[in-house]
Amino acid sequence: MSDKNNSSDAEDQADSDAPRKLKNKTYLKELATLHVELVKLQEWVRHHGPKVCIVFEGRDGAGKGGTIKAITERVSPRVFRVVALPAPTEREKSQMYVQRYMRHFLAAGEVVIFDRSWYNRAGVSG
Repeated sequence: MSDKNNSSDAEDQADSDAPRKLKNKTYLKELATLHVELVKLQEWVRHHGPKVCIVFEGRDGAGKGGTIKAITERVSPRVFRVVALPAPTEREKSQMYVQRYMRHFLAAGEVVIFDRSWYNRAGVSG
């Protein structure tokens, strides 16, 4: 009988260590709070003029696109810009890596989000 209780306690402990899934209502409330913070960031960037570069890198299907969509849902496209380059052409494969991205670099008061799939990384043929 005590072995049964001990194994149950161990299972409860293992379950409490695992991340819990948020309920939809809680998720939407937290998302709204984060959107307010992003709008504050947007206004600060617009007012003070820094250049903010955010890079999301990973495989296709890793959730980059959904995260970027959630970030840009409530902000101005004049301040927040998303750059997602396609697979490199033969000419682009022979260029220095930074050449593909140079034309997309930031101006003052701008936030640019680079959505980089792994095939866009240096040294990766694709």
